[in-house]
Amino acid sequence: MSEYIVGRNPVIEHLQSGTQTVEKIWIAKGNAHSRLQHIATLAEKAGVPIKRCTQRELDRLEPSVPHQGVIACIRPARYYDLPSILAKIERSGHNALLILLDNIQDPRNLGAIFRTAEAVNADAIIIPKNRSASITAAVHKASAGTSAYVPIVKVTNIAHTIDTVKNGGIWVAGAAEDASCLYTDADFRVPLCLVLGSEGKGIRRLVKQKCDYLVHLPMLGQIASLNVSVAAGVLLYEVIRQRDVK
Repeated sequence: MSEYIVGRNPVIEHLQSGTQTVEKIWIAKGNAHSRLQHIATLAEKAGVPIKRCTQRELDRLEPSVPHQGVIACIRPARYYDLPSILAKIERSGHNALLILLDNIQDPRNLGAIFRTAEAVNADAIIIPKNRSASITAAVHKASAGTSAYVPIVKVTNIAHTIDTVKNGGIWVAGAAEDASCLYTDADFRVPLCLVLGSEGKGIRRLVKQKCDYLVHLPMLGQIASLNVSVAAGVLLYEVIRQRDVK
């Protein structure tokens, strides 16, 4: 079943990704915004059908997310299997960077994590089949289209997945507010899988136990934790800082 993406940047990124996932585009009549004109040009080059329609028709098509005058119909998100991702990492010989999300429910947080993951060139994002936000228009919008570039692995059992990752020679570090290790004191230069928990409860107990080690971010004010997408950004950029990525 096809799904929608909305917003100028997400649609442009999907058209430019080379994945040929875009099936059809609706553009608002009379809207002469330069980004919409750019979308029309990209779509025509890619052979993607365009339909001009009213603002009201666009609102009816996707009422839940601001569309900025454009909506695209795309094929459902492609999911990769973990062994193929691990095999690709081994063939490349580069230092692995995986992101495992435990019960991230907010699509805007998931989309924001995609955006940072793409920026640091993470190998994949791993999400559970259950108890997780789905890859929806809101996720695509929040990711600014970068969800078109980051491989997604959907798994049934996170504990088993962590065992598989460890067997691939990758260390597993979980973010937890009660961890004794400050995030800057951890060694992120090793092949790494970073585990992030839900917005309210964090990483579940069993998942914590499966991690090789846990790290925390210092909280000097009155609140106990950061938004998970903000925490992801801090931790992922600490990884590339330690790895001296320029």
